[in-house]
Amino acid sequence: MPSPAARSELSARVQQWGAQALDALPPSLKIRLSGKPPVVVDGETLAPEVQLVLAVLARRKEPPLETMSPVDAREARRRLTAVFGGKPLAVRAVQDVEIDGATGLWARHYTPPEPGGAHPLLVFYHGGGFLYGDLDTHDSVCRILCRHSGAHVLAIDYRLAPEHGFPAAVDDARTALSWAYANAERLGADPSRVGVGGDSAGGNLAAVVSQLAAHDGGPAPVLQLLIYPVTDFTVRRRSRDLFAEGFLLTDAEMNWFEDQYLGADRTQASDPRASPLLAADLSGLAPAFVVTAGFDPLRDEGEAYVDALRAAGTPATLRRFPGFIHGFINGAGVSRSSRDAVIEIAGATRGMFASVGVPAATPAQAA
Repeated sequence: MPSPAARSELSARVQQWGAQALDALPPSLKIRLSGKPPVVVDGETLAPEVQLVLAVLARRKEPPLETMSPVDAREARRRLTAVFGGKPLAVRAVQDVEIDGATGLWARHYTPPEPGGAHPLLVFYHGGGFLYGDLDTHDSVCRILCRHSGAHVLAIDYRLAPEHGFPAAVDDARTALSWAYANAERLGADPSRVGVGGDSAGGNLAAVVSQLAAHDGGPAPVLQLLIYPVTDFTVRRRSRDLFAEGFLLTDAEMNWFEDQYLGADRTQASDPRASPLLAADLSGLAPAFVVTAGFDPLRDEGEAYVDALRAAGTPATLRRFPGFIHGFINGAGVSRSSRDAVIEIAGATRGMFASVGVPAATPAQAA
């Protein structure tokens, strides 16, 4: 009889095949199978593949994350990302490394498959509302970023709330950046080209450590890759109301995340280490590439951060993916459009690293 782990892996593989088959259907059939007409909000049309995936997830009738314990919520998200992450993409090497034995801080190092000299290093912080996510939930994303950006990727397994509330994740993120600089050569990376990146909560941490390192003696990162980042816990913007329900990340879930991370009183919400948009000085930071999604509750605060960076003189590029929802990068294993988007993001990262100094090598095996 197969072990529970083997049965779980088989179930994930079968669901991957099913998701890939649905993704291959014509757009009109995807809309029909969703059971609804095309969804249009704020002048944008939800992508047919996203509309179908949301319908399939809704039919599963699984309990909302905010009704679960943190442990159960983490396991639920691990199962979901195991399906949507798809088959692992090959890179040259993958190795887990210990960063701080005192706090139990670990990371996963991905080496790019490209020839040539020392390549850049991207320190990556995963998303998950500061409550879930780990090295496995974002393994697929990190592999694509590594392979298509031509950079080493160091994914950070920072401490999670509620067991470790604010600012534990910030402390781990800052420690990881310092460690990355100190150990870049040992990892085979170029110590003069170290950047930070992350999605959602991880985008928040990347923005925060960029600010901290720019003002605490550094060394500071040379670029910021901020994928639908959390930037302001103090203001409820229009997109949060527009997409409060029905687009995977819900308002109730976000409230739960915030309570777990900041505490129910949220007295530290205005601390720039929690809300980087509120920092007194956004000048002199590394150039930022900010990604938002058209149907994401966090869309407007991510784009507000771009505006604030530009107003302070910090170079910032905005790429909004219309028709997509929060978390779309985690669907790259089964969705062609999501995979194409992550490859585009990786290409932008390659270009930013190349502008810093020695150009990243031309892709050799990025097929």
